[in-house]
Amino acid sequence: MTHIAFGTSGWRGILCEDFTFDNVKVVIQAIAEYLTKAGEQQQGLIVGCDTRFMGQRFAQEAARVLAGAGIKTFLCERDTPTPVISFEILRRKTAGAVNFTASHNPPEYNGVKFSPSWGGPALPETTKEIERLANEMIGKVSYRELPIDDALKLGLLEHIDPSSAYLQSLEQKVDFDCIRSLGKVALDPLYGTGRGYLDAPLRQRNIPYVMINDHLDPYFGGQPPEPSESHIPDFISLVKNDPEIRLGLATDGDADRFGILDADGTFIEPNYIIALLFDYLVRVRKIEGGVARSVATSHLIDAVARKHGVPLYETPVGFKYIGELISQDKIVIGGEESAGLTIKGHVPEKDGILACFLVAEMVAREGKTVQELLERLYGEVGRFITRRDNLKLSPELEAAYANKINAVPAEVAGTKVKEVIRIDGTKLLLADGSWILFRKSGTEPVVRLYGEASNDARLAEIMAAGKKFILG
Repeated sequence: MTHIAFGTSGWRGILCEDFTFDNVKVVIQAIAEYLTKAGEQQQGLIVGCDTRFMGQRFAQEAARVLAGAGIKTFLCERDTPTPVISFEILRRKTAGAVNFTASHNPPEYNGVKFSPSWGGPALPETTKEIERLANEMIGKVSYRELPIDDALKLGLLEHIDPSSAYLQSLEQKVDFDCIRSLGKVALDPLYGTGRGYLDAPLRQRNIPYVMINDHLDPYFGGQPPEPSESHIPDFISLVKNDPEIRLGLATDGDADRFGILDADGTFIEPNYIIALLFDYLVRVRKIEGGVARSVATSHLIDAVARKHGVPLYETPVGFKYIGELISQDKIVIGGEESAGLTIKGHVPEKDGILACFLVAEMVAREGKTVQELLERLYGEVGRFITRRDNLKLSPELEAAYANKINAVPAEVAGTKVKEVIRIDGTKLLLADGSWILFRKSGTEPVVRLYGEASNDARLAEIMAAGKKFILG
């Protein structure tokens, strides 16, 4: 029997195995009961989906269950980016949204993501209660459904297109006139929801662009819809072989993550993009406030914060924690190493579309390539090289992991451990300014090993030491 468990971005499962219509309806009913207990049911819910197989059908079934519970659904007419759904929550002042997405995960997955009325991903206290309610109902007839036609007649269902309001909001957050001077750009929505969002503002202004992977394909071209270097070889080849292209901009399946290629096709690590945009927004845009990063994200951001004399907030992994700080208006920008960011005055949710356009604006205004901008920043605050590896555990190593990680070494690769941070995983800050982080996966026998140092050789040393510590 399936056990419903929400991770950092909702409940995800394999289609037809855990992710079935019956289980989905139970989760939707649990969300309906949670909202009813909170007295928020009258505000209604946005319901949307990404481009995964049967996404729109799952969204319709959710609308039927919500109508059966007396909760109005604002059902998105087509697949919709996660940040657009977040924007629509705030614009319509709904009780939140249900989004059928598995983001960057492989095509056999789908998921249910619940976002409450403040527009960011639900916090753990919310998802734990929804989990509890759902697991109590598994295997029972715990919901009633209304046919779509009845829901429409009763005013419990309204079809919406949230694209125009969101795109209009970008006009106040991005200088598209500046982007016009950039020249030709390349776009890759990875068969996902970025279609019609990455290209529309450029097309309206006659900004030259070329776009690939912009049709529906539930198999995502045979790759997970993640804009990381290993998953976009066709896009890298396109940019590398067209001398007119100044920048490559990609988004993942639900357009909440970004991928950036420089003019020569070089993939730029998301860590560095967050730091560059933070510096740009403070130095050029003159936006005031602090910065937030997850515990796994580059300390290059810390160095930029020191440069500008602004506070830095370190959060657990999960964008909900950064979203909270955005909602509280404490930060200029918040980001995660997994290619998620948002900025002050925008949604408290990752937005890959906005990230792409901000990078285009920055490159156009500064008149330099991304790599040139990064080298300039390194010259001002020092060099930071970041890496992540996945370490697979045997059953014996997995059983011993908890005891091992509680007894961390006094030094790593010949350097003293200065501080241990355990807000999410175990992070060791070393005396030379480098660091290493161990995070155990909650769903598989894998330890995610993160490290950062001032040069490649030193990074290789601490990563090797981290691997030896875990695997022996």
